[in-house]
Amino acid sequence: MTIRLSSRRVREALEREQEEFARLHPLSRQLFEEGHRHYLYGAPSHWFRRWAGKFPVFAKEASGAELRCVDGMRYVDFCLGDTGAMCGHGPRAVAKAASEQLDRGATLMLPTEDASWVGEELTWRFGLPYWGFTTSASDANRAAIRMARMITGREKVLVFNGCYHGSVEEAHVALDAAGTMVMRNGIHPNAVDHERVSVVVEFNDIEALEEKLATKDVACVLTEPFMTNYGMVAPAPGFHQALREATRRHGTLLLIDETHTFSSGPGGYSQLHGLEPDMLVLGKAVGGGIPVGLYGVNAEVARRMWNAVPKVDPTKVRQSAHLGFGGTLAGSALQVAAVRAVLAEVLTPAAFAHMVGLAESLAARMRQVLGEFALPWYVEQLGARVETMFAPAPPMNAADVNAGRDGDLEALLHVYFLNRGVLITPFHCMLLMCPASATADADRYVEVLKEFCKFVVTECSESEVRA
Repeated sequence: MTIRLSSRRVREALEREQEEFARLHPLSRQLFEEGHRHYLYGAPSHWFRRWAGKFPVFAKEASGAELRCVDGMRYVDFCLGDTGAMCGHGPRAVAKAASEQLDRGATLMLPTEDASWVGEELTWRFGLPYWGFTTSASDANRAAIRMARMITGREKVLVFNGCYHGSVEEAHVALDAAGTMVMRNGIHPNAVDHERVSVVVEFNDIEALEEKLATKDVACVLTEPFMTNYGMVAPAPGFHQALREATRRHGTLLLIDETHTFSSGPGGYSQLHGLEPDMLVLGKAVGGGIPVGLYGVNAEVARRMWNAVPKVDPTKVRQSAHLGFGGTLAGSALQVAAVRAVLAEVLTPAAFAHMVGLAESLAARMRQVLGEFALPWYVEQLGARVETMFAPAPPMNAADVNAGRDGDLEALLHVYFLNRGVLITPFHCMLLMCPASATADADRYVEVLKEFCKFVVTECSESEVRA
């Protein structure tokens, strides 16, 4: 027997929970209202408004996997800054390294000794020999795309429907219901001719991928190895083998964005599953809260880059090294010190074993709870990530995710959990573990999940159920 929910009752329940949220968070509401006097959308980032309570919780402090807001509520934090705090809040090793480096100088336009250790560690973990720093994963993706265009002589970037790769212009596209490329989420095209520079197909659609690559005008495919941003979508069996073979055959570079999938293990999803990207990007978590992006390239890409821009030009004393990417703060002493602390002391193999083990256990318990209440929802788990999806089966692509999406139900889940002291990623129903996450945190999530399932079955289901 499968429970069917009433859209009207879900909406009514959401409104009641939002009223309760406002009652519990009067100071946060006041601060958000005051913020509209100074910020375009009420807070330092317009993203901060995207919470189901109609206004954001204002944070007071956070430590490990716990956050406390200005209204005095404590939260078990499974959002973790949408991955930026995958190290946990205030990791001691990063705080110490950053503080000591700040005392010695944060940004010098000169390398430090830490850079050698970090380069060796990145190569060992991710299997690519050459690396560069930026100030965000968005910047790292843009740098990699620029390099791909430089060495292939091609303009187009192929992405998958439902992707998110930061503020990369070429990736701000999607497929509409008719399969036509459009701007995603109403994003302004920013004077970019996306017909000229962007290609988009559905994830796991090898036939469409082959068709687009056969034109021989795609510089690179930019993809997560396991989609996480629109909803968690696993690669189909054989997908990565076909993707790698097709890109090589058509002279297209493969750029894998591991900003989120780094949660798979010490070397990310690519290392765990033996993928062989030409280029790889990291961001967010790798700096432990210090803004950092990283791009890595294989030996062949490096060789082709050096052919285009030699490492040393003996005819010039002061060689230009701008290349159209990077920045004054990229590769700063502070960034490098933070990355060393993260890789050496925080996101270690032992930490990943703990995080992944906790996520696996939590996912199994979540599936059991949903089964007990006959709710036709699917639980996906990837490394240290877990997500509840409002569909009975795993999606194959963004179209499948969209077909199962219920905005009011998602919002209800979020605000219901917020009102009971559990914080999850606001953009969809995804949880993330950090080294400080504990079994007691998972227990609390399962406890609230049981309450939520009972609540929706009791308060939001239709009067009839179907076998």
